[in-house]
Amino acid sequence: MRILVTGAAGFIGYHVAKVLLEAGHDVTGFDDVNPYYDPQLKRDRLAQLAPFPGFRMVEAGLEDRAAVEALFAEGRFERVVHLAAQAGVRHSLTNPHAYASSNLVGFLHILEGCRHAGVGHLVYASSSSVYGANRKLPFSEHDNVDHPVSLYAASKKANELMAHSYAHLYRLPTTGLRFFTVYGPWGRPDMAPIRFVRAILANEPIDVYNNGRLSRDFTYIDDIVDGVVRALDRVPEAPAGDVAPDPATSPTAPYRVYNIGNSAPVPLMDFIAAIEAATGRTAKLNMLPMQPGDVENTFADVTDLAAATGFEPTVSVEEGIRRFVAWYRGYYGA
Repeated sequence: MRILVTGAAGFIGYHVAKVLLEAGHDVTGFDDVNPYYDPQLKRDRLAQLAPFPGFRMVEAGLEDRAAVEALFAEGRFERVVHLAAQAGVRHSLTNPHAYASSNLVGFLHILEGCRHAGVGHLVYASSSSVYGANRKLPFSEHDNVDHPVSLYAASKKANELMAHSYAHLYRLPTTGLRFFTVYGPWGRPDMAPIRFVRAILANEPIDVYNNGRLSRDFTYIDDIVDGVVRALDRVPEAPAGDVAPDPATSPTAPYRVYNIGNSAPVPLMDFIAAIEAATGRTAKLNMLPMQPGDVENTFADVTDLAAATGFEPTVSVEEGIRRFVAWYRGYYGA
């Protein structure tokens, strides 16, 4: 199968592309390898994909309409996994225009490409951040998400709305995946897991927000990739009859939204303790108040994804952290 993976130089995109290539698919990667974080890490990920004969890389930005149009004209893609985006809640507080360019304009270009190329299924990255001010746990796709607390979250909610309009108007099957906190080898250096490991190994303090009273649905990368690939194979269909509107589905269109996480939230202090055990070091903690745009708890209800695809996370936090620390030591020589 011919598959486009945007964000192929990114953390999740790299792992998804690798698994698809190992399964024998032809994969085109698309990424602008921007300097939001160390481009060398992105280049090193791509170097792992380059030896596969079925891999082709296109380096350009989502905002470049002509480049995206050429990409789809040449690619004849049967499936698209759209993972490229401007990520990060905190960065959206200081650089909001990047989110409009990449996550809104860029996503429109992907939707248009899929529409005109007759792509059979678009799977795209949403985020648990869309739950915003919601307090009901676990977070369910069937709950309304109308109160984002960051522009990043708002941009991801907008992606879901844009996808529904294209699914309705043009019968483009779309599946949105609300990723919860993902960690593991080749992870993003701006995220807490790698920042914590780096600081602990360097005997430096780590910033712990809300005085440690946080929990996250930490999910190991292998489990996430398994869910993405399963979702790619599960093409949504439009309802056959009169169906009541629901935030997770559509009464008119081949459209679906799923949570994808571990469904087992871990207190932040327990996560830090797992890193201490894996590194053999004791963390120095700099306790701080809550950050703007952040939420206290995340907890994924993955019942729907499990029912539709058989998705079932298997990697414990303790095992995942051990694997992650081993990779970190090897890659960074720490």
